[in-house]
Amino acid sequence: MADPFWEDRMKGLRLWSPRAPLVATLAILVFAIDQSYKWWMLNAFAIAERQPVPVTSFFDLVLVWNTGVSYGLFRTHSQAPLILVSLAVSLALWLWACRAKEMLATAALAIIIGGALSNALDRAHYGAVADFFLFHLGSLSWYVFNFADVAIVAGVLLLLYESIFDRAPAKGHGNA
Repeated sequence: MADPFWEDRMKGLRLWSPRAPLVATLAILVFAIDQSYKWWMLNAFAIAERQPVPVTSFFDLVLVWNTGVSYGLFRTHSQAPLILVSLAVSLALWLWACRAKEMLATAALAIIIGGALSNALDRAHYGAVADFFLFHLGSLSWYVFNFADVAIVAGVLLLLYESIFDRAPAKGHGNA
């Protein structure tokens, strides 16, 4: 006979829900766009031989191999721990997305998953994440990033927006 404690815990871990096809579609779309752009930049455009490529007075296309996490923090020679963290976080976000009640949260989680998995594939394939977008103003410059990073940040901002501006009234609270 199964343990009721674990049965109750496992009921909450739904790996599939009516929203799962949307999550999968958006995650695959972000993943495909990022990987396609990276392939094009590395192979067809040959950014490594052409960089920097000025696009505007404040934006260049460059190639930077990021062996760390966001903004190059915690650089490491072994990408395996970062890949495992990306996979674990993506699984946790998938579970969250399958339980999400709001469509905005579902979409936000999906694009974060797509970006995280795309960067994880870079780590597995190249040993680092390929970043291309560089914004600068004179000698001041922002960190170099890629489309997957944009998707991750956009997803987090959408989750923050939803949590701050949630229009549903809190249950059990009346007007005082």
